Amino acid sequence: MTDLDRLAAEKYVLLTTFRKDGRAVATPVWAVRDGDSLAVWTVSDSGKVKRIRRDGRVTVAPCDVRGRPHGEAVPGHATIAGPESTQRVRGLLKQKYRLIGRLSLLGSRLRRGEGGTVGLRIVLDGAAPGHD
Repeated sequence: MTDLDRLAAEKYVLLTTFRKDGRAVATPVWAVRDGDSLAVWTVSDSGKVKRIRRDGRVTVAPCDVRGRPHGEAVPGHATIAGPESTQRVRGLLKQKYRLIGRLSLLGSRLRRGEGGTVGLRIVLDGAAPGHD
């Protein structure tokens, strides 16, 4: 089983981004496989989006809902998805997380609008890059 397979099978992953001074900021997030990458969904103006915009270096580790890791962190590079890719990520989340995923996405769309959230695409180190 590859790192991508292992992480995509997890209910939560710990996404770690890095501040300008190098300090790590870790956040538990839902994740889905999107081709040859991992995809997550987050608020458009969140700190992690701002940090990824500046420096796409990340690590991803399996974790529980509270962010306690239970496996090795894997380094990778994150990019912010465009509108079409973000829509694809939303669809993948609905498939994986079923009812709770649909309700979360609906609630977010009602609160923030369609542009209030964005997909993040994470290519793990050693994996080949693919589509956006």
